[in-house]
Amino acid sequence: MELQEIQQQARAALQELLTVANLRPGQIVVIGCSTSEINGGVIGKNSSPDIAAAIYEPFAQLAEEYQVKLAFQCCEHLNRALVVDEDVAERERLTVVHAVPHAHAGGSMAAHAYRQKKTPVLVENIQAHAGLDIGLTMIGMHLRPVAVPLRLQHNRIGAAQVCGAATRPKLIGGERAIYTL
Repeated sequence: MELQEIQQQARAALQELLTVANLRPGQIVVIGCSTSEINGGVIGKNSSPDIAAAIYEPFAQLAEEYQVKLAFQCCEHLNRALVVDEDVAERERLTVVHAVPHAHAGGSMAAHAYRQKKTPVLVENIQAHAGLDIGLTMIGMHLRPVAVPLRLQHNRIGAAQVCGAATRPKLIGGERAIYTL
């Protein structure tokens, strides 16, 4: 599959997520991305820096357009830490950890994001408002407590399965509670 087609599929998937999730400016979207799966391989076995670079561009553009912050999840070799901008880590009071992701420890997507950001840091965890999981990367641990699965129409990037998630506040109070005005 051509990089341009992968880039278009990635743009469409994230744009659909951002539209459906109805995020406010400043909210966080976690991106889990296996370039190996996009490439038709098995997660962690065929990492592609070229695919990561192709996908990062539209993701960064959409984040700016929708005024959201992106957190790129690393692979399990870095305990699924996340690449974020330093200001996000400070604002959200996140625990910064020390490592520099690369293709074989962190993954190509996280490594590319780390190199593109002006002030990148790696954080141990996050509670994102929405997420895009490309290639079964298991982003659920980085979503707020009540995750709502989203069935996206744009559910493939290359050979990888894509699913989305939004989050909502917990419903509390039981039978006497009123949830809408």
